[in-house]
Amino acid sequence: MKNKLKVSLISAAVVIAAGSVWYSFFYNKGISFPEEDNIPFESDIVKEKAKSLASTDYVNYETEVPEELAKLDYDQHRDIRFVRENGPWFNKQLPFEIQFFHLGSIFKEKVKINEVVRGKSSEMAYAPEYFNYGKNRLHPKDWKNIGYAGFRLHYPLNTSSYFDELVSFLGASYFRALGTGQKYGISARGLAIDTAEQTGEEFPVFREFWIERPKHNAAEIKLHALLDSPSVAGAYSFIIQPGLSTTMDVDVTLYPRKQIKKLGVAPLTSMFLFGENSKNKFDDHRMEVHDSDGLLVWNGNDEWLWRPLDNSKYLRISSFVDKNPKGFGLLQRDRNPEHYLDFEAMYEQRPSVWVEPLDDWGEGMVQLVEIPSIQEIHDNIVAFWIPKEEIVPGKEYHYRYRLHWTGDAPVNSHLAKVMATYTGVGGVSGMLENDKRKFVIDFSAPYDANLPEDIENKVIVPDISISEGKFLGAHLMYNPITKAPTLYMDFRPNGKTSEIRAVLKKDGRPVSEVWSYQWLP
Repeated sequence: MKNKLKVSLISAAVVIAAGSVWYSFFYNKGISFPEEDNIPFESDIVKEKAKSLASTDYVNYETEVPEELAKLDYDQHRDIRFVRENGPWFNKQLPFEIQFFHLGSIFKEKVKINEVVRGKSSEMAYAPEYFNYGKNRLHPKDWKNIGYAGFRLHYPLNTSSYFDELVSFLGASYFRALGTGQKYGISARGLAIDTAEQTGEEFPVFREFWIERPKHNAAEIKLHALLDSPSVAGAYSFIIQPGLSTTMDVDVTLYPRKQIKKLGVAPLTSMFLFGENSKNKFDDHRMEVHDSDGLLVWNGNDEWLWRPLDNSKYLRISSFVDKNPKGFGLLQRDRNPEHYLDFEAMYEQRPSVWVEPLDDWGEGMVQLVEIPSIQEIHDNIVAFWIPKEEIVPGKEYHYRYRLHWTGDAPVNSHLAKVMATYTGVGGVSGMLENDKRKFVIDFSAPYDANLPEDIENKVIVPDISISEGKFLGAHLMYNPITKAPTLYMDFRPNGKTSEIRAVLKKDGRPVSEVWSYQWLP
């Protein structure tokens, strides 16, 4: 299936590519900063700008995009290609290259991009020669310095002879990255505000960037960003280190303009259309279609929880209350191409993203939002950390975390993993009952188990809890195909939302992740 441009359902048409709202820093009342080239730069300057910006009224500034660009449709805009050989870092013996996204079509707001060289900052002005305009009949020499919609960085990620796309920043505060052998899928954001609230979601934007030109032997690249929205301004620093798992160290300082009801820190955005647990909802030749198949949480009590993703008729919100979380992420665990049968999208190659807090985050919760969707072009999954602390104006809030763009969680829990979840009508073959539900859960093999004897002798047993409805029994079996445990469980719903948990235990201690499922009537 064609891997089309993704659209966030939460944003409706607002944040889809470049967001409908971008904001100008230098045109806000009461704030002025020098705009000449070769300005002395250090990261604290971005914090000063964010703090000053937050002290003024929010201004919605819209860039004046040339009419001929604004009228381009999606395919016409896509025909504008960056010319690598004309790029500012091409053939400069640098380990990274930078390329720009052109304004036009739904990308109508300018993002200012600066280059920092030896401690001095200069704007990377628009240059028509950077682009091939394809079949479009345009007049770029008349546009002056219209700026860019965003940028991407390239690096020889998979082979030393080719600069692969490594990371892109495009649209509101959205960005995404790749590790070796991966294809773009899940995205991250700078910040989420009031996601899934009845008042509507607010989409902060990165309106200006400062990219430090890397040294010739650098294994990482550093950049900074100024974030703005009606509720908050913020200063961001990113240290990006490419590799088999690409890591991004993110340092965030936030200055609220007003009280924020729901602040989403380290937000991740992904797509789940259907999988083993919901395949009957779609008439599709493929067995699974998703960028991520589960949320994994490593909480402050050293418990590992796996929540399989779902796509139901209704909005689902799951909250995992915690203190000082050790990590969470949206993962793509199923890497079998036979389960996707899509050799263009190649969902088995989509990255997992793991959030590793680098400080104590205190009390709060990891929240998962699952939005109903009927098309794979929509990003309908969001996960983030919500601090319990009240977010009010006049205070400074600081968060540090590391994003791992990887194949699986970068920490070994030494627990059996939840590998697949199946659901269907409950009961036994020939005696199925529509008022019962059956869950079948495949685990990987526990590390210290003697299989299949430990299962047959009930040395390893399931521990199950259900908040609503009736538990009708469970049976743990050795699966000769996976060579690991498979749990069969029957449950009778009572018309209420039920939280169901199952974990494998040996001698009273967990030997698997906690399978955590939300049943909606």
